[in-house]
Amino acid sequence: MNAKAEVTDACDLRFGQVGIACVRVRRVDAAALCDELERRVRSAPQMFARAAVVLDLSHLSALPDDGAVDALLEAVRSAGMLPVGLAYGTSETEALAKRMGLPLIAKFRAAYEPAGTTAAAAPAHAEPPPQVRPEPILSAPPAGGTVGAQHHAGSVRSGQQVYARERDLIITGAVANGAEVIADGHIHIYGSLRGRAMAGAQGDAKARIFVSDFRAELVAIAGQYRVFEQIPGDLEGQSVQCWLEGDKLLIARL
Repeated sequence: MNAKAEVTDACDLRFGQVGIACVRVRRVDAAALCDELERRVRSAPQMFARAAVVLDLSHLSALPDDGAVDALLEAVRSAGMLPVGLAYGTSETEALAKRMGLPLIAKFRAAYEPAGTTAAAAPAHAEPPPQVRPEPILSAPPAGGTVGAQHHAGSVRSGQQVYARERDLIITGAVANGAEVIADGHIHIYGSLRGRAMAGAQGDAKARIFVSDFRAELVAIAGQYRVFEQIPGDLEGQSVQCWLEGDKLLIARL
């Protein structure tokens, strides 16, 4: 009897799209940080409970010592989120990350911060609910030609992500709960949006989102976003457009 072939590969390693929330710390106060993050988690548990987050210390006047940073990390954990690293900053931040055994995260796909119940989103720095997703569906720009919109025909299923890099995205179908559509330009959805739509992903504040049937979990433009636990009655199921005015994300019926 022949012996079974030995398996020599222990794992596969690849880089894909990973959603990570960025917690920008504005003062070294672990108790206040925990309280604020707990409030965010309570307001949208499906979006923020057990969210993978990166701690951004770049807006503090001085880098905290190791003990203070450890307290901030524990505050994040106590609030129900999961700290996974530090945001890239100075060489001192890099040394701190090495001492604490944490990775440095140098770049985020988009920046977000939870919005209130009004049409305005606060200045943004937290990305939506973090999870490792299947590699996104995207297509390369045509060689030597004009880059047109990327078209996805049919529904975008739960857990699926469609990303239009450096162009608009047109969806002719429904976007299910738990699905995500992203574009560096505008997004047009000719169907129901029940998942998440993020336009202007590389910072284009002029990008807009157009939806035929609005039932979204989240919409975002250039880092400003709104989470919906319950769609306002005047918007649910309606044709809407979303756009930015300054740092306010506005939504109105078409």
